[in-house]
Amino acid sequence: MNALQLLDYAGVAVFAATGALAASRKELDIIGFVFFAAITGMGGGTVRDVVLNSPVFWTLKPAYVLVCVAVAIVVFFTAPMLESRYRLLLWLDAVGLAAYSVLGAALGLSVTGSPVVALVTGMMTATVGGIIRDVLAGEPSVLLRPEVYVTAALTGAAVYTALSYFGVDRAIAAGVGVLAAFLVRGGALRFGWSFPRYKSRPGRPPEEQE
Repeated sequence: MNALQLLDYAGVAVFAATGALAASRKELDIIGFVFFAAITGMGGGTVRDVVLNSPVFWTLKPAYVLVCVAVAIVVFFTAPMLESRYRLLLWLDAVGLAAYSVLGAALGLSVTGSPVVALVTGMMTATVGGIIRDVLAGEPSVLLRPEVYVTAALTGAAVYTALSYFGVDRAIAAGVGVLAAFLVRGGALRFGWSFPRYKSRPGRPPEEQE
């Protein structure tokens, strides 16, 4: 198993855990836990593969489904302990985001050879599962969080893509990309990094308009 495959399984497991914890907050049964774990752990990769017109990854390797099921069962029995450590969960989510941003970029680059596509698929793989989870759970989406989130995924994808383009070994490029994404997301969690937000302004009264 190479470095990218390890990142893939790690990303699925971490995101599956965040999905299962969303099910715990809704007080669902074990099937609900499995559903949320699977949709969060594999949602981004599924959308990525559909966009790339590639076989969906978990249909080729059903072990990914088993990882989500196993994580869901563990969280079902340990949720009270995990829920009390929400901050730890956010850091684990940062690890999953970093891993998936690089994996998505690597797959996009290998299928199309386009750095632009690699950036999009990296961002998509790292964020779509969480977006689906939040929508289904009726919780504020990751896109609405004030601190940097999607930008961290873009950073990891961009670093990996740039290093690969210049001929750096894929394993090294992957490691540096994951580290870059994690540092950006970690900085957002630790220091509250964010971009200036749009502030709406009232329009001019009709009498002032020409």
